[in-house]
Amino acid sequence: MRGLEREISKLCRKAVKQLLLDKSLKHIEINGDNLHDYLGVQRFDYGRADNENRVGQVTGLAWTEVGGDLLTIETACVPGKGKLTYTGSLGEVMQESIQAALTVVRARAEKLGINPDFYEKRDIHVHVPEGATPKDGPSAGIAMCTALVSCLTGNPVRADVAMTGEITLRGQVLPIGGLKEKLLAAHRGGIKTVLIPFENKRDLEEIPDNVIADLDIHPVKRIEEVLTLALQNEPSGMQVVTAK
Repeated sequence: MRGLEREISKLCRKAVKQLLLDKSLKHIEINGDNLHDYLGVQRFDYGRADNENRVGQVTGLAWTEVGGDLLTIETACVPGKGKLTYTGSLGEVMQESIQAALTVVRARAEKLGINPDFYEKRDIHVHVPEGATPKDGPSAGIAMCTALVSCLTGNPVRADVAMTGEITLRGQVLPIGGLKEKLLAAHRGGIKTVLIPFENKRDLEEIPDNVIADLDIHPVKRIEEVLTLALQNEPSGMQVVTAK
């Protein structure tokens, strides 16, 4: 918040100076096109969708005290003995969500074309960038599961897809909170398709019409639906029952 106040103060000072130096100006309009003239070149590009499908990388959706945000989740698989590592200042609930997601993948390994004993021969690292920022909650469960499947199969995840939902060991997708803020973040970040829990479908009534019109929103009940919609190539051997 203090950073925001500093930037606003900087804008005001430069605008006042410009008005004092150029008496012909009656007012100054600052918008997205000329903002860099006052604040300089944009230093960061937070909250924007990736433009390339990547293996092991998924875009989740997070709720924060100041609104929603895109949450990048990365996974890497290396030869090893089954060690699971997670980094990125993850809270206890999010760590448990990773454990649950891994069990879901292990239970479906054969159907997904993954060697059933993969967890004995590979180490898996799950990382959520911006490591200094604490993160917690169960709503990244389906994103964690998708990232793991992508990493273990080499099947890229669609960059234009974001998702939110808790995962159960049976592969069910449970409802989450903060849907409005999350969808606004997806819309702002250039996401085209969003996967949400089926039970959150009723919450769509609270979403602005322009956001609903621009997003392809899929309410899902099971992880099989998530993988079919999120992965670049449809996973083989998965029996998909579409939510209605």
